[in-house]
Amino acid sequence: APSLGIGMLGYAFMGKAHTNALKKLPYMVYPPPAVPRLVAIAGRTGARVREAAHRYGYTRAYTDWRALIDDPEVDVFDNAGPNDLHADPNIAAAQVGKHVISEKPLGRTAAEAHAMWQAARKARIRHQVAFNYRFVPAVRLIRELIDAGRLGRIYHFRAAYLQEWIASPDFPMVWRLEAAQAGSGALGDLGSHLIDLARYLVGEPRSVVARTETFVKQRKDARGRMRKVDVDDAFQAIIEYRSGAVGTLEASRFCPGRKNSNTFEINAERASIRFNLERMNELEIFWTDGSANTNGFTTVLVSESHHPFWSSWWPQGHMIGWEHTFVHEFAHFFEAIVQRKPVGPHAADFEDGYRNAVICDAILASARERKQIDIRY
Repeated sequence: APSLGIGMLGYAFMGKAHTNALKKLPYMVYPPPAVPRLVAIAGRTGARVREAAHRYGYTRAYTDWRALIDDPEVDVFDNAGPNDLHADPNIAAAQVGKHVISEKPLGRTAAEAHAMWQAARKARIRHQVAFNYRFVPAVRLIRELIDAGRLGRIYHFRAAYLQEWIASPDFPMVWRLEAAQAGSGALGDLGSHLIDLARYLVGEPRSVVARTETFVKQRKDARGRMRKVDVDDAFQAIIEYRSGAVGTLEASRFCPGRKNSNTFEINAERASIRFNLERMNELEIFWTDGSANTNGFTTVLVSESHHPFWSSWWPQGHMIGWEHTFVHEFAHFFEAIVQRKPVGPHAADFEDGYRNAVICDAILASARERKQIDIRY
């Protein structure tokens, strides 16, 4: 298999998740489409990025992302940095011919995401947004059922992404609570995943009506100073889809007891399907043509060798987890690079990232202006 040199921006949560997947990929997805070489990692703080390079196994450490992009051994720029460090590095990497995979949301605004998409398109590189839930076996199986026409006409898509981690007013100020860095709050962090899943499974939206709320208006920073929280703590949206389906999306980080509850339900002509990320190896399905006496939701354990992605893993019933979605994601990206083909439709490219950002902007505009907003790309 060919070798691809990886340059990683970011060494914290997402940097660890991405690196873990890159190290697993060559021996689990075997034979691999390409073998990643951990060339370099970059971050703001010298001592920390050097420690991360040593711990993860990167050859070099940089405190300037420009040096990372200029490294001649880097073939793929992997942006696992915060949202305000997506646009400039991604555009710069594309302009020098590096393939780019970027964490979500792609941009803090639609304009920012559009600039990245155009730069990637002009450079004719492979580009992918890390919406990793497209790479959950159960989610891919749902898409296959839809594509095969098994569900018939889709009527409803309702989804909620709920967490608890900032519910306490004593939780300190972090970058995800500042619009300048994050762009938005629960919407961009969690809601962008729901928007992507809805587009992947149901199709394009036509319009949105939404509401946002910030429950804790100020928080203390690391120095004890009170800082304004200027992003949404929660949002709710009613979506009309071009297909005629309707849906609701909501996300909140103020839900005690909800750890990483990403749930959705599809109600269609011939079936209903439910999924919960906290039980990600399962899906629940109800078929309308079942026996009236015994019909109900059936729990399907998605772990058979014929199920999506499972040929790379373990015998039936030996479960995989959240971390493994990144292995699937990178294998898909590398295959697109090696075979010189688009990452779509099963991965999100930068155009998908742009469309996602347009919908996020529309949700914020609807909440701000208290009216329905039509989605226009």
